[in-house]
Parts: sequence; C-alpha cells; structure tokens
Amino acid sequence: MSAVRDNAEPLAIVFEDDGLVPNNILPFLVYQAVVKLDPKQPEETIENLFEANGWGGTWRNGVYDYLHYHATVHEVLGVARGSALVRFGGDHGQELEIKAGDVAILPAGTGHQCIKASGDFCVIGAYPPGSKMEITRATPENHAKALKTIPKVALPPADPVTGKDGALMRLWR
Repeated sequence: MSAVRDNAEPLAIVFEDDGLVPNNILPFLVYQAVVKLDPKQPEETIENLFEANGWGGTWRNGVYDYLHYHATVHEVLGVARGSALVRFGGDHGQELEIKAGDVAILPAGTGHQCIKASGDFCVIGAYPPGSKMEITRATPENHAKALKTIPKVALPPADPVTGKDGALMRLWR
C-alpha cells in the first residue's frame, strides 16, 4: 500500500523577489492531503516516504516563528500532526494553512515563517542529497549573498512525494 494518494498534483506558486527575501524562479509546491498517514506513526510515514525518494537529513519540529529562508538548499516540509498557518514567500508572500498529510516543497530562497500553529503541530523536514542547510535571516546583506548561491543549488534527483516521475521533475525544469 502506497503512502501517497493517487494522481497527486501540487499547487504551484512563484513568489517574487521582494528585495529582502530572494525566493526563487522555481515554483513553491504544496501537495494537499497527499500522504496517507499511519495514525499510530504519522512521523515515520513521512520520514520513510522522503527517504525512499532520496531526501534525507530528516528532522521533526515546527516551523520557526521568524522570517527565514535557506539559500544553499531546497527543503521539503511534511505535516505529520496538527496544522499551522505559515507565511511563505516573505512579508509580501502568501499565508497558507498546512495540515496533517500536506507536503510543502520550498525551492532554495523561499521565505517561510509560522504565524500560528496547533499545540500538536509536528512537521518533518528533509533535504535532497549533497546540500547543507543554513538558516538565513532576511537582511539586505544576506539577500545579496543569496542571489549568488541560489542559482547554484542543484535540482533534486526526485520529487520527495512522488519520486523520479513526480510533479517537481516537470515543474522545476
């Protein structure tokens, strides 16, 4: 039994560079209610899915309540429990509610910040192989540096949800 719903197609949003948060020309992707969670082990369901598709370095936590982005790595966030209102794309971006079973894929440079979360909110994060995660705050100096590093971040070998033939492979070309 697959942990992923059939014909999963993500919502794709391109966020503009706002001068502080670089964002990316690649679209931010959100799969809604895509993962069929094992009610006893929802975290493991997502971790196993990401690892099976070559995304590793998994962690369990929430989303920071301050605006930040990652200039050297793409990131995937899979919601195992609860829900949260997260602003993606920086202060001029979009607030989205993400909930258990949803997966958000953030191309390098995508701003994100938790606005509010349920008490049981738990997200699983992971990264494609060969990249190092660094947390970058939205400052003019960091923005200038990020514009140099973001274009060098390699495309992932597979979509963390749907694998080598997944939507990310089509939408990020």
